Amino acid sequence: MTRVLITGADGFIGSHLTEELVREGKNVKAFVYYNSFNTWGWLDSLPAEILREIEVFAGDIRDPNGVQKAMNDVDEVYHLAALIAIPFSYHSPDSYVDTNIKGTLNVLQASRHLNTNRVLITSTSEVYGTAKYVPIDEMHPYQGQSPYSATKIGADRIAESFYKSFDIPLSIVRPFNTYGPRQSARAVIPTIITQLLAGKKEIKLGSLTPTRDFNYVKDTVRGFIEIAKENNTIGEEINIATQQEISIGDLANELIRQINPSAKIICEEERMRPEKSEVNRLLGSNEKIRKLTGWKPKYTLEMGLQETIEWFKNNSEQYKTGIYNI
Repeated sequence: MTRVLITGADGFIGSHLTEELVREGKNVKAFVYYNSFNTWGWLDSLPAEILREIEVFAGDIRDPNGVQKAMNDVDEVYHLAALIAIPFSYHSPDSYVDTNIKGTLNVLQASRHLNTNRVLITSTSEVYGTAKYVPIDEMHPYQGQSPYSATKIGADRIAESFYKSFDIPLSIVRPFNTYGPRQSARAVIPTIITQLLAGKKEIKLGSLTPTRDFNYVKDTVRGFIEIAKENNTIGEEINIATQQEISIGDLANELIRQINPSAKIICEEERMRPEKSEVNRLLGSNEKIRKLTGWKPKYTLEMGLQETIEWFKNNSEQYKTGIYNI
């Protein structure tokens, strides 16, 4: 039985990936962020029959000793632990360097010393910045338009160097904008849905013109799993994208239509990114992942939004809709 470690297993995508790998029969160790409350993030919400199959390791991705201990007896590592909120990266860039760059380095160093069979490093479409051409393929130049994206560029390039210098069997997995159940309200889709479900008549957003390529979380998770299965993905950077885009304004109007047609959109200055930091267009190419793994999205945006809305209807009490989540 393959023994896998998932860093960031307590987070949004990580919890879905953990759940799916258990269902596939993997022996799963979940690396969660240590805290004195002994909470395991979204893992606490998993069905009991899934949770009892998971070994939980509480630690800090910034600590090389804990990372190596967690990786000591595993065959595969899915490295998802990161700080990801872009507005907070304007506020606390040091923490993003420590977590995203140093944390990734810790995983790479441990995999080198332990001869780990397979390592997947999680990137982000934000490393591309505003599209210079579309669809954005893996040859698109990198643009650090926020401290967050800059640290992810740095982490990716360190991973590339470890593959080329030490022959670490790794892949850099680059999801475009993932959404779905359990996502933080710092992201746009939960922001809109939670405000609408709270009965608010004015939905507060930032800029409405940027476009995004939205992946439903189950499709993103399947992309990770398919990439890990194939040896021809080793040493590669691979987009997970639907190759379709929608503007934030059109997305908001679609959610308003589905939940509360009388609501109106209000643009707030505090929710706007600095002008040169805004990523105005993201539309990813999925040609490479299709070619290497056969993956393709199963969910349309409409299907994914319906499942997401239904989940938030039953879990909205966990979200603070009256504040701007950075």
